[in-house]
Amino acid sequence: MGHLLHEGDRSILSSSGQSDTEDDRMIAVILSEEYANIDNTIGSQVSNFPPPDVPWTDTFISVHHNGSHDHQRLIQRLSAYGLFEVKVSGDGNCQFRALSDQIFKSPEHHRSLRKEIVQQLKDHRSLYEGYVPMNYKKYCKKMTKSGEWGDHITLQAAADKFGAKIYLVTSFKDTCFLEIIPQYEAPQRELWLSLWSEVHYNSLYAYRDVPPVRQKPKKKHWLF
Repeated sequence: MGHLLHEGDRSILSSSGQSDTEDDRMIAVILSEEYANIDNTIGSQVSNFPPPDVPWTDTFISVHHNGSHDHQRLIQRLSAYGLFEVKVSGDGNCQFRALSDQIFKSPEHHRSLRKEIVQQLKDHRSLYEGYVPMNYKKYCKKMTKSGEWGDHITLQAAADKFGAKIYLVTSFKDTCFLEIIPQYEAPQRELWLSLWSEVHYNSLYAYRDVPPVRQKPKKKHWLF
């Protein structure tokens, strides 16, 4: 992506507007149930990532969305590039948990990370306000709440705050690879996330870089 989406574009399950409705919550539950029944067999490998300027596909989600098919597509892509997915809890904080895992090597610092990102939004209002389809102060207040879903704006704020290029490997049919880069400085680090069905983020590592403790997670009953 490389920049914020144009004003008026629907965010990825944006926490603003219609994205925090009961319909969205129901969709997340439906997809999580599908996830539990997914066959993790790895299929044929994809050939390569598309160029970074490929636009972010804005896919409409409905209760008929084939989440299991999307996940199969995602794990094929992760396998093709030797990426290991560290799963984080699907409690509404997954974007912040995944970012926390990348930065602090633990998803448990998501609360403090959320505070830092919200502070970035408040301190640099002019950078983000034009992309928020609601009152900006109300948006920032909503984002302070645990369980409030992160969106493309919080990802951009994270990239700007931490001087990081954020790579997303997605389950989108037409776009498997996206970039978010800092707006006014060269990136000093890279953060790798997966994005499944526009609903859930996880943290990614190259297999050679996976912390040993992550290779055998203690919990096996993730929501996603």
